[in-house]
Amino acid sequence: MEAVGLASEGALLIDSGLSTEENRFLLLNLQKENNNFERPGQYLKWEKREREKEHLFHRLHLDRHANNLRVADILQLTACSLQSHESCAEEELIQTFIQKLLMMNYKARYIKTKESDEEDHTQQRDNDFSDDEGDIFKAMSLSNKEKTQSERIHSMDVQMAMFHCVDSFLKQLMVTKLSQCQYALPLLVPDPVTHQIEFPLWTFRQINKSWKIKKQNNETIKFQPVYKAETPMVFFFRFNSVSSSKSELMNSLINEKHNTFFHRNCPGSSRTRVLMDGVVEIAWFCPSGTYDDKFNDCVAFCNLHGDAGDHEKQLEILTEMASVNVVLLPQLHRNDRSAAIIQNLFRNKKPLICLFTEEESTVIETRKWKFKIGLKDRNQSDVTEELRRVINYCLLESSSTFRLEDVSKHSDISVDEEDDDDCRKGREAAQQMMSLLEKKDLTEIKESFLPCQGKLWHQWSQKNKELHRNQAYDTEIDISKKHTEMKKIRQNQYESGINKFMMFFIKEINLHAENKMYFLKWLGIFLDDYISQDISVLHHRYDEKWSVVVKLKENDNKPEQLKVEETELEKISGELQAVAFGLEHIMREIGQIYESCSSVKKNKKDLQVHFSSLPSLAAEMMISGFPLELMDGDAAHVPLIWISAVLDELFQKLGDQRVFVLSVLGLQSSGKSTMLNAMFGLQFAVGAGRCTRGAFMQLVRVSGEMKTQIEFDYILVVDTEGLRALELAGRSTRHHDNELATFVVGIGNLTLINIFGENPSEMQDILQIVVQAFMRMKKVRLNPSCVFVHQNVSDITAGDKNKEGRKRLQDTLDKMTKLAAEEEVFDAECFSDVIRFDARNDVKYFAQLWEGSPPMAPPNPKYCENIQQLKKTIMSQASKSHGMKLNNFKDRIKDLWEALLKERFVFSFRNSLEVTAYRKLETKYSKWTWSLRCAMMETENKLHNKIENEAIHEVEETDLQRELKKTSEEVEKSMSEFFEKDTDADILIQWKTSFEIKIKELQDNIVRETKRKLNEILQQREIKKKIDAQRTHHENTLYEKSKELALKLKAKAKDEETLKKELDLFWNLSVKKIITDTQISFKDIDMLRDVKLLLIDIYESAPVDHRKEGSEYNDIFTLRSYGEYVIFNTKRNDTKSMSVKSVLKKIQKSFGLTQNPNSDDQIRLLVNDVIQQTDKMIQSFNISKMGYNISYIQQLIDYIKRRVKEHQEGSVEYEFKNEFFIDLVYSICKRANKIITDQHRMFKEANDPVIYFGKKKEEYYRILQKYCHGATSTAIFGEIICQKLKEPIEQSVYKKTARDLADEMRSNCESLNGNRSNLEKHILKTLAEEENFYKYMNYIYNPKDHFKSFIRDEVSRYINGKFSVSVLPKMKENIKLLQQKIIEAAHESTEHVQVNSGEVGLWLKSFTQQLSDVLIFSEKDLSGVKHDDVDDFNLLEDVIRQELPAIMSDIHSRFNTDTFCANLDNKLRPDELLFDHFCQCCWVQCPFCGAICTNTIESHPGDHSVPFHRVTGLNGWFHNNTTNLSTEICTSAVASSTIYFYPNDSNNKVLWKDYKSAGRKYEDWSITPDLSELPYWKWFVCKFQNQLEKHYKKTFEEKGKIPEEWRKYSKQDAFESLDKYI
Repeated sequence: MEAVGLASEGALLIDSGLSTEENRFLLLNLQKENNNFERPGQYLKWEKREREKEHLFHRLHLDRHANNLRVADILQLTACSLQSHESCAEEELIQTFIQKLLMMNYKARYIKTKESDEEDHTQQRDNDFSDDEGDIFKAMSLSNKEKTQSERIHSMDVQMAMFHCVDSFLKQLMVTKLSQCQYALPLLVPDPVTHQIEFPLWTFRQINKSWKIKKQNNETIKFQPVYKAETPMVFFFRFNSVSSSKSELMNSLINEKHNTFFHRNCPGSSRTRVLMDGVVEIAWFCPSGTYDDKFNDCVAFCNLHGDAGDHEKQLEILTEMASVNVVLLPQLHRNDRSAAIIQNLFRNKKPLICLFTEEESTVIETRKWKFKIGLKDRNQSDVTEELRRVINYCLLESSSTFRLEDVSKHSDISVDEEDDDDCRKGREAAQQMMSLLEKKDLTEIKESFLPCQGKLWHQWSQKNKELHRNQAYDTEIDISKKHTEMKKIRQNQYESGINKFMMFFIKEINLHAENKMYFLKWLGIFLDDYISQDISVLHHRYDEKWSVVVKLKENDNKPEQLKVEETELEKISGELQAVAFGLEHIMREIGQIYESCSSVKKNKKDLQVHFSSLPSLAAEMMISGFPLELMDGDAAHVPLIWISAVLDELFQKLGDQRVFVLSVLGLQSSGKSTMLNAMFGLQFAVGAGRCTRGAFMQLVRVSGEMKTQIEFDYILVVDTEGLRALELAGRSTRHHDNELATFVVGIGNLTLINIFGENPSEMQDILQIVVQAFMRMKKVRLNPSCVFVHQNVSDITAGDKNKEGRKRLQDTLDKMTKLAAEEEVFDAECFSDVIRFDARNDVKYFAQLWEGSPPMAPPNPKYCENIQQLKKTIMSQASKSHGMKLNNFKDRIKDLWEALLKERFVFSFRNSLEVTAYRKLETKYSKWTWSLRCAMMETENKLHNKIENEAIHEVEETDLQRELKKTSEEVEKSMSEFFEKDTDADILIQWKTSFEIKIKELQDNIVRETKRKLNEILQQREIKKKIDAQRTHHENTLYEKSKELALKLKAKAKDEETLKKELDLFWNLSVKKIITDTQISFKDIDMLRDVKLLLIDIYESAPVDHRKEGSEYNDIFTLRSYGEYVIFNTKRNDTKSMSVKSVLKKIQKSFGLTQNPNSDDQIRLLVNDVIQQTDKMIQSFNISKMGYNISYIQQLIDYIKRRVKEHQEGSVEYEFKNEFFIDLVYSICKRANKIITDQHRMFKEANDPVIYFGKKKEEYYRILQKYCHGATSTAIFGEIICQKLKEPIEQSVYKKTARDLADEMRSNCESLNGNRSNLEKHILKTLAEEENFYKYMNYIYNPKDHFKSFIRDEVSRYINGKFSVSVLPKMKENIKLLQQKIIEAAHESTEHVQVNSGEVGLWLKSFTQQLSDVLIFSEKDLSGVKHDDVDDFNLLEDVIRQELPAIMSDIHSRFNTDTFCANLDNKLRPDELLFDHFCQCCWVQCPFCGAICTNTIESHPGDHSVPFHRVTGLNGWFHNNTTNLSTEICTSAVASSTIYFYPNDSNNKVLWKDYKSAGRKYEDWSITPDLSELPYWKWFVCKFQNQLEKHYKKTFEEKGKIPEEWRKYSKQDAFESLDKYI
């Protein structure tokens, strides 16, 4: 009955939250234990344990039924991870424990809980107030047994509870860190729910042990994964309760200074221990090869916790596998439960040591390999020594070894690797992959299996460096050849087949997402194991050879032998490089597969996926916590294409997250990787044979709570190869180290400078490199910060010593700064001149890493505390930083590496972040300025109407400023928000002040220019009054006479034919009289004839007459050279003038040009400026309103003449021939001919009586008809008003639509919706599409003119293409608004007159005033129309309301693409409005190639620059004393150290790379060396070679031969290069 009762109670324990399998295990174990229960109390004890477990997990806030804690949860940066806890709340125990453990702080096991501390203090305070304060007996009798419920949690319960509640990856990481802390590791673990015994083999897979065995004079160094190590194993267990601590005794055997096994006397121990019973822990003793080693070889020690009698399975497995069994028990009695087990062990041949806690005997060997030792009342050290001696004796005689993997062979235990399907599948896949490497020579594996990254990648890297570090003899042909060779290498990479090994890897990480992580982990484990033995041997050989080399260098008397040994050392180094084979090499191969496929733009044969998906795999690995190789240490090269693609994928997966980049720099083996691993729980490669090569980056996520304190989402940690790397011994390392330091410092927001030890010479070496790197950053306006970490300091607590050390470091830094300043040509006296640096806060001293001597020493807790303090310092500095976006980080890597490839870093550095930010600012600036211009255009139009209506008679700047105030404030607000809130605000701030000034200047200029234009209109209004008055008079006279005629013909009103004949007769007579009375001539004009006549008058003797046809004049705008127009007056020392021929010969010798290039530039500037000014003059003539007059041409000629004269009187060394002036005048007038002719046509149509009144005839006929039909004067007056409004309405609609259209095109037209650079890109694309050589030449020589032409064409295309969907709807809308406005004005005027009992004059005044803002219409337009008898204002309003739609319909019917621009004044056309906006910018051209500075601001601060330059031959450059046009490109020429040019007309040659020393027009330019392919202009040269040769009368031959590689570029390549560079 009792058994049934127990079973029933057990059934109640079934947990509905468990799986069926888990419940089955629970019941089986319950039955089993019930069968073993000898007394009812035993079951109650078991039940109590189960409840204690449940309570423990509850107290720790863990769910024991779900492995829900992951690595990603733990490795993120949290507030807790920045705190240094000695005690914490119970709910924080797990987090605090794991954070300390990740930092390798063995005090993770000694954390106290705050609650228990507070309770202790509370107990004390309560006792203080006892009434019996003087009674010691009563005081000492107090007890707190009742507080057992709040007993502190046992430290090992915290560890094991976490062990049971984490996923397998975090469990593995946790055990690896326990191992690094020199703690014992869980070997066999009972599941707290099912009681199934688990062997966590997976957790041991990343643990390696190294030891040294010394036998006589021979040393053997071993480095092995623990799961493979075959070592003796000593197994400790106990029966019953014993007075001595078994674990403490074991610690004294292994390391008496460290608690490898946790025991009852450790801090953090408590009376209750819930999860440790039945757990077997394992630890290894590893000898160091010294005389005081406790054991001569590596020995494993296993410890079964709890009474072994309760854990038979664990006991059975371990006693069987042990080399020596050690049992603790009080005494031995035949009736003991354990007697039979001990009897069997005693009879077994295996050594057995019995330790009796209740006996006092020393060691006794009872029979062979059977020993007895008493522990009672004995000295602990004596017991330890005896036990160690006995164990050593037993091990010496025993051949039994223990191998961790063999534990899995035992039945009735579960093995984590086998039970987890994903883990098992991952292992099987990795094993299958590793099988492909069997029986392969390790030194040849990479060459066979990873062909893309070997010789081919190294060759490409070398070629790339050669390309960027231009050789003395390099020409464009040489550069092109290198590009071709690099493409060929890429082709070879592409053609190298993908072997099964790589195919398998790519397939696995693509297809099986669920076990991908296991697969990668297993593969890394197997690869490490695969190479470990060879690596160990090679390192041993290397160390021996290195010692020999060092000794020979010290002797300095055997140079030949030294050379031989150094060669051998390099050979070993090469072998080390060859055998290194890990996941990083596989990913490197994938990177090279991607780069080669990207180069040839095709997918690789046999590649199962498209190559474009490969970066996504690497990005996923980074997100999962794997480091990614940033710089290939073997090739010493950054695979930019691959890295950029991976970062792009990260951007896609994470968004444009902000990262704070933390990099580290220091000597090799100075503990950089160890420091980063401890700080963030990372797993950068450390340890013997695992020195970092190149650079690796890894992401650390920032938790949500921390994002409230810092402005980034991830810390991106960059671990780097050490300076003065041993592998590079014997080679020149200075350049490599400088390159690495500059790169590492440049990419980091903060760089940790790691200094190891206190060797002054080593410190000086690294500091000089570091200072130079920071100095370079200062020169290119990057501002990283740094913290110096001084590791392995003997006494970090000595304050005075630290102060002295800081001062010494500061002095050294200042000294190195002065040395570096000389080399970098930089003005700096101390390190603080280079970077913000505070020696008190930015220098950290670290204790030694190990607390004792490796390999048995645990990490020093002081070191861990130093790590924590450093982490806080880093985050304190990081909190003041915005970090950088992922995309910006990608650009920073590219900029730094490309600059480092060139020999002159500072000169070559191009800050893409600044360029991108500045372009963004330019685009914003364009929007701000357009807003101001739009607002002022509206104001100008309104005031223009008022001026024409004579509503205002003067315009003041204050009026215009007031009108602009609202828009100005909006722009100011937008600017302020942009500079403060933009993601690049920290970069943009440097331009804030200058752009605020520029906007203010622009605003003032717009106001001044508008005032000038309006004042001109005011002046012209007075002049135009006579014309307008005469026309109005004639028009009104016609109205009155028509009215009189109507009265006469009223009887014939129904006879339409008679009316028509009478009107025709009347009309012809009236118009004839008007023409007779009109004093103004309206003849057609021939402006070019007038120009010729005026020029003949000026230069009677000049050869003008023979140029009777316009084509005989030179078009001065298309000329490359002005040599035929000038006479030089250069003087020698003898003061005699040189002949033109001699001067030209001199110029030809120095420049290889047939004209003075300086004069050409000066003349071109003059011509361009004269064009701009004459354009403005022509606009100011307002010919469409005033008509053409030959005096305008005279004004133009006089202005041009004055400018030419002023130019000659300036500091020029030539005079113009008459032909220059003549051709300049004719070219300008010919250019303006169409505009002037069109404007005069508009004037003529508006004012020529024949044309004007011809258009009005139908209107008059309709009025005549109405009069004849008896219409009232009011109705006729209303119709006359509508007819008078027709033209103003039309003008207003056209002008408003033009402004609206310009605004729409700024938003919707792709070429016009950005900044000036974007516009130029579209111009270049259009030129390439059209393939018109002459348009290209116009663009090259007259860029501003070409821009204007392009904008005109774009507007025309837009209008024609979207007339019905965009232009027409706008015109309709504007007509509708005007119609509403007019009807409202009529209604309000009627009400106004009725309220004020006014007459028609008051109505008309009110009506015109209301429309004066929007229409040019005033009372004077009706001054001659009699309207005294108009008195029915409601009728007048109704007539206007009825007649207006017909007027509007008539206007609308004439809307079409032809009339739109024809009806607009030239200056009001959308293209003119847009040109004014876009072309108020910099137009300075590169003195070499003619490329236009792309800065949006005309007088911008800083140097001129362009995204990419052109072939200099396009600008007429050719080689000295030849007719060979140049194929040099500015950006490659400035990288050369041998190409010269002759500035201006000087005989002094200047190195192209020193171009800034050649004078002002050169020094104002910033030309960054760039050896990119730049296909656009290379394609152009090849496409138009013949035309260029004909144009310049030179050839692309010999020195100027076009590289064959250029001819391979297609138009599509040219287009793509534009998208890439602009």
